[in-house]
Amino acid sequence: MTDVPMIDGHNDTLLRLSRADDPVLSFADGCENAHIDLPRAREAGLGAGFFAVFVLSDDEHDPEPGDGGYEYPLPDAVDHGEARRVTYRTLELLHRLAADVDGFRVVRSLADLDACLESGDLGAIPHLEGAEGVASDLANLDFLYAAGVRSIGPVWSRPNAFGEGVFSRYPGSPDTGAGLTDAGRDLVRACERRGIVVDCAHMTERGFWEVSELSDAPLVVSHTGVHERCPHSRNLTDEQLDAVAESGGVVGIAFHEPGVADDPDPDASASLEDIAEHIEYVADYVGVQHVVLGSDFDGARIPDDVGDVTGLPALLSRLRERGFSDGDIARVACENWRRVLAETW
Repeated sequence: MTDVPMIDGHNDTLLRLSRADDPVLSFADGCENAHIDLPRAREAGLGAGFFAVFVLSDDEHDPEPGDGGYEYPLPDAVDHGEARRVTYRTLELLHRLAADVDGFRVVRSLADLDACLESGDLGAIPHLEGAEGVASDLANLDFLYAAGVRSIGPVWSRPNAFGEGVFSRYPGSPDTGAGLTDAGRDLVRACERRGIVVDCAHMTERGFWEVSELSDAPLVVSHTGVHERCPHSRNLTDEQLDAVAESGGVVGIAFHEPGVADDPDPDASASLEDIAEHIEYVADYVGVQHVVLGSDFDGARIPDDVGDVTGLPALLSRLRERGFSDGDIARVACENWRRVLAETW
C-alpha cells in the first residue's frame, strides 16, 4: 500500500457537525454515525479534504418516476440573506475547529497543504457548494477569500443568482437546462483572478462548457461519476472528460451510490468495486493524471464495503489489484489534486 497521504475532493462534514450538540468534541473524539472525524481520518491516512459549506433547501423533493428510472425535481432557490448567514456561521465553525482541535488546520495555500501532508495533520480546504452566500455583485467575495475560501461551486442542483444546477435524473443527460448567468460568468472570472478553484460539480452541461470557455485554469469537477458507466445526469460524458483532460484538470469520483450504480432504482446499492470501475474508466480513457477521489462523505449514501473514510485504503488496494502501479495510486490519492491546486492557487 502506498504511504502517500490522501486528498479527498468533497465532504459535507461541516453540515453534519453544525447539527451536533458539541461539534468540537464530536470531531476531535469521534462520532459513531460520522463518515469523517479526526480519529477516523488519521486511521485512514487522509491528509486533506475539501470541507464544503452548504445551505440546505427549504423544500426537499422525493424522487419521481421517470422514463425507465427516476428524477428529483430542482428545489427552489434559497434566500441570499439566509444563505449568507449560514455560510458565515459554517465558516466560523470551521475556524473554531481549527483553533480548538489539535492536528486540524485550515488550508489557504499550497504551503499549508504541504505542511499537512508532511506532518500528519488533517487539512481542511474551505469550499462553497453552491454560491448562494456570495453576493450577486461579488461584494463579499474578498471577505470570503480572507476567511479561507479557496474553492467555489457556483451552483448546486437548484437555481441561484449565478446559474442553474443540473437535475438529478436517471437515465439522463447532463444537458438539463440553462447554464451561467451574467453574474455567474463574472464569478468565474473573479475566482480565476484570485486563485479560487471553480468547481463544475452539479453544473448543467451548458454551464460546464461556459466555464471551460471563460477560464484558463484546469477544469475541476470535484465529485461526480462517468456517464458511460452510469447514465446519471450528474455524471460526465466522454466529451466532458476530454475537456477536463485537455485543460490539465481533474475529475473526482464520488462514492454516492446512485451515481456509481447503473440501476434505475434511486435506492440501489453500490459497492467499492463500482467506484473502482469509474476511477479505472477515467484513467484508461484520458489518463490516470486526471482522476482523483471525491467521496461526498457525510453527504451521500456510501457503499457498505467502504463504510466511511477508513475504507479509503481498501479502495486503493482494489485499484492495485486492477493493475494500478504505486505511482498511479499516488497520483489518484494525492498528487493530481496537489498539481491542480498548485496551478490554480
